[in-house]
This record gives sequence, structure tokens and C-alpha cells, in this order.
Amino acid sequence: MTEKLSEETRGPLLEPLFRSGWSMVDGRDAIRKTFVFKNFVEAFGWMTQVALWAEKWDHHPEWDNVYKTVNVVLTTHDVDGLSALDAKLARKMDGLAG
Repeated sequence: MTEKLSEETRGPLLEPLFRSGWSMVDGRDAIRKTFVFKNFVEAFGWMTQVALWAEKWDHHPEWDNVYKTVNVVLTTHDVDGLSALDAKLARKMDGLAG
């Protein structure tokens, strides 16, 4: 069972993400980031790669895509806030974006 991040674990898991461009969502226990690619094909290809990991981990992002831009919000609905799965998927997204 996934658990909501405790105050003790938030810093070590979230601080590296904040340094890589992630930020908190106003009014929610969630993080967000905008990824910009060279074109639509690269954006959609990245989304496809992320989708495979999201399905494997049974943890799916809130996202939208317009041309070469993908806006992502991560939160864990089962715990009504951030969990280690959000940090894990955010790191994977950053890695896949290269």
C-alpha cells in the first residue's frame, strides 16, 4: 500500500526534483513541471515512453500536450497527496526527457 509522504521524507525526495524544475501546485499536495521538446513527435514519443512506465508502476500522471509542450501534474489520488511513487515517476520523466 502506498503512503502519503511524511514531513521527514518530503525534503529528501522532493528537493532534488525542485532543483530540476518541478514545483508544488497551489492548493494541492501535488507537483508540476512543463516539458518542452523540439516538436510534436518528440513530445508524443516521450509521453509514450512515460506511459509504459506509468502502466508498469500502476501510477498515472495528469498531463496535457499541445504541440511540443507537455504539462505534467503528479499526485497520488489513493492517499490524497504526494507519495514516493510521484517522486519515482518524476525522476523517470526527467531521465527520459534527457
